[in-house]
Amino acid sequence: MHEKRAVFLDRDGTLIEEVNYLARIDQVRLVDGSIEALRLARSAGLATVLVTNQSAIGRAFLRESELEEIHAHLGALLESAGARLDGIYFCPHHPEAILDEYRRVCPCRKPNVGMLLRAAEDLGVELEGSLMVGDRFHDVEAGRRAGCRTVLVETGYGADEWRSRKPTDPQPDHVAANLLEAVRWYLREFEI
Repeated sequence: MHEKRAVFLDRDGTLIEEVNYLARIDQVRLVDGSIEALRLARSAGLATVLVTNQSAIGRAFLRESELEEIHAHLGALLESAGARLDGIYFCPHHPEAILDEYRRVCPCRKPNVGMLLRAAEDLGVELEGSLMVGDRFHDVEAGRRAGCRTVLVETGYGADEWRSRKPTDPQPDHVAANLLEAVRWYLREFEI
């Protein structure tokens, strides 16, 4: 059993500003407070892990190599500000992808837990009691299925998701203005 916990976070609308099918480096802009949130989590001994659905690949908006360039740029941007991610996991698949090799139901695509399970194994992280933060209900559902605490942030699509929620939508443990508020809540709530 692992003892280390993590903050798992969605990319678009959570860590960086939402851009419909982001496909270029120049579209990467951090959400206010993201740098401080990552620094705070790491100073508390938590791993910081990006888990992101990237159907833009299967929809032929960008190639995996271009996504890797975007993530390298994001990593450099974070490091230049004294923050970093311990891992980046993405799922390029979608049941209705245009490209045949990416058209499938994938156990990694949120709300499924494949990316979180793989990250936990790779990084020696305990899912139970870790935190999943995202701006969509499928992020919340993935976190709940994995045994994590969950926060829906109001950045990206989050405010609209929360405002138009249905009784069947997964209930997050907390709703926060942004990633920084989510991490602060988690650390305070669980005395980490």
